Amino acid sequence: MNSRVSIALAMVAAFGIGAATIEGLHAQSKPPVFTIAEIDVSNVDAYTKEYAPKAQALIRAKGGKILVGSNNVVALEGQPAKRLALHQWDSLEKAKGWHSSPEYKEIRKVGDKYAKFRILAAEGLPQQ
Repeated sequence: MNSRVSIALAMVAAFGIGAATIEGLHAQSKPPVFTIAEIDVSNVDAYTKEYAPKAQALIRAKGGKILVGSNNVVALEGQPAKRLALHQWDSLEKAKGWHSSPEYKEIRKVGDKYAKFRILAAEGLPQQ
């Protein structure tokens, strides 16, 4: 009987140590960084065909996740842009790396023909 109690206590202790370790790892992880692009598009068809697919492919290639890319923007307050894009990055360095890359600068030449951009970066809050 003592061996069963010892095994049960060892399992409970191992579970507690594992849970504490995971909680510690979550606390140490960096929160994600988001880039928010407000885009005033002057030619939706050309923008959608010539710029957006290349820009989205580069974002993915540079490690970003595309969370929002929409022409359906509704203002809850203030004046909305015609298009909104939201991307998630592992770090500010990755977001800056994408934005300052030669590939992005080249693709952006196409985008600038059809839209005006305002791009912001913000660190997210740690999730619990």
